[in-house]
Amino acid sequence: MDEALLIRNVMVVSPGAPTVQRDVLMEGGRWHFPALPPAGVRTIDGTGKILLPGLYDVHAHLREPGREDSETMATGCEAAVAGGFTGLTAMPDTYPPVDHGGLVHSLREMAARRARIPVEVAGCITRGRLGQELAEIGEMQASGAVMITDDPDPVANPQVLRRALQYARGLGVLVATTCEVRELSGAGAMHDGAVSYRLGLPGLHPCAEEIGIARDIRLAQSCGSRLHVRGISTARSVEIIRRYKSEGVAVTAEVYPHQLLFTDAAVGDYATVFKVRPPLRPEADRQALLQAVREGVIDMLATDHTPHTWYEKTRDFGSAAFGMTGLATALPALHEGLIAPGHLSWEVLVERFAAAPRRLLGLAVPEIAEGAAVNAVLFDPQALVTFSAAALRSRSHNTPFLDRTVRGAVVWVALGREILLDRL
Repeated sequence: MDEALLIRNVMVVSPGAPTVQRDVLMEGGRWHFPALPPAGVRTIDGTGKILLPGLYDVHAHLREPGREDSETMATGCEAAVAGGFTGLTAMPDTYPPVDHGGLVHSLREMAARRARIPVEVAGCITRGRLGQELAEIGEMQASGAVMITDDPDPVANPQVLRRALQYARGLGVLVATTCEVRELSGAGAMHDGAVSYRLGLPGLHPCAEEIGIARDIRLAQSCGSRLHVRGISTARSVEIIRRYKSEGVAVTAEVYPHQLLFTDAAVGDYATVFKVRPPLRPEADRQALLQAVREGVIDMLATDHTPHTWYEKTRDFGSAAFGMTGLATALPALHEGLIAPGHLSWEVLVERFAAAPRRLLGLAVPEIAEGAAVNAVLFDPQALVTFSAAALRSRSHNTPFLDRTVRGAVVWVALGREILLDRL
């Protein structure tokens, strides 16, 4: 579709530019700022609405191949569009794992056929994600892998991780690690604290994450390598990252929306939808994470979209799978929980959830500027959205927002000449 569209009096939030209210024209897949409203084009009233660049999720589990019962490339990307994402990176924890160039190539071809948004592919650090031998890193890079990670598992052997960091440095490949000492975590199911004690559940101690983060960053520092740290969840983790950044280490970090919106108290009466890894932490940690996002110590947001079947999430708490979906819900939930109350600005959200993830991967950062290619989301802060199973568009519905109504909705998404979503 190549339809000219004029959005009147909309608030425009674009990376590195002042936030202003103006008329914006989409024509021929480009943005224009007309001095006078053109005649004969579709016009919508943007008063009170926010126009921002399409979000990018650097951490999504799309499950295909091997677990199409919980998600596919197509359904995951449709959930992304519904949530205002115009690009994402697919994690390599498929069956079989993405540990060689052939699988990277196959997934990229699959995405080109089935997804309406660009999908980048991450490869494994180790063969089979087993933590023992390095995967075919150079071959995966040559086939288009944008990073290597064994997510959701850490690389337990520090010697193996050190070799991966050295090898990746020479190739210019980004290494992303899930930082956790599993020997400390044991059979933990939630944050180790007052709530876990009350519920009688084994705890995931913060030290398991903090020691893992300190180890991995120190290894990257010794190798002179870039490192991206996944899933920060504690105040001490923030301080570790802050210290190493002050020493000039090339480390970046991400946090998940659910870590900014919920605490371990949400587990309540064994609510398995809140069983995530890293676990939800107490309020002091949530506040420290939020402040780190505002400051830029935490560089970006990522959903860690982790779909599971109904059976996997409705077992007893100890046996239920870790993770929740997030592609369709992240932006409205962050708006209602943080932006509307004034705890987070639109400018910071755009930097952390649209610009920084793309910059990390060397992708073009979309702008809403004269002549720039269209890649944008229109968000209505006053609209209500109910996250029914159909609205989520995912094959899995393991989200605390299922059937919940939230104020603030994605109403329009466009990429180039294509309007991907139109709820106007």
